[in-house]
Amino acid sequence: MTKEEKNKAIDHLSEVLTGTEILYVADISGLNAEQTSTLRRLCFKNNIGLSVVKNTLLKKAMERSDKEFEDLYPILKGNTSIMVSDTGNAPAKLIKEFRKKAEKPLLKGAYVQESVYVGDENLEALAALKSKSELIGEVIGLLQSPAKNVVSALQSGKNTLGGLLKTLEERAA
Repeated sequence: MTKEEKNKAIDHLSEVLTGTEILYVADISGLNAEQTSTLRRLCFKNNIGLSVVKNTLLKKAMERSDKEFEDLYPILKGNTSIMVSDTGNAPAKLIKEFRKKAEKPLLKGAYVQESVYVGDENLEALAALKSKSELIGEVIGLLQSPAKNVVSALQSGKNTLGGLLKTLEERAA
């Protein structure tokens, strides 16, 4: 790879890192061609970008970025692939599901909206993270619940109050 090609690759990686809030660093070495192809298809289907990268180029791109990737530098050894997504837990769920059939990919580390996770032991925690849309749905559900209870109470109270007033009116007459 010439110096010019390396600079282009670093520039491209820098753009990718700048444009994402979710980055997973994984090791997919040891997967055969069929497994790699299946993993790539699953990533594509789940809107996750998967790229095999050179560690030195990724580190230089991370250094150029305004984000704080320093805690990920020590894991940039051996075979490295990056997974980029718009949803924080999507790559973790995909890795977890894929590992039911194969031993890899191994999670080396992750950068999820300014939080850094290092090591495969964080896979469960990352998979359990709720996506932005899931959190918004929960908040809306929680906000709707008290409003529904108030409306329901007012509607049932209206009938009770109306019935009570009608009964009192009939007794008075």
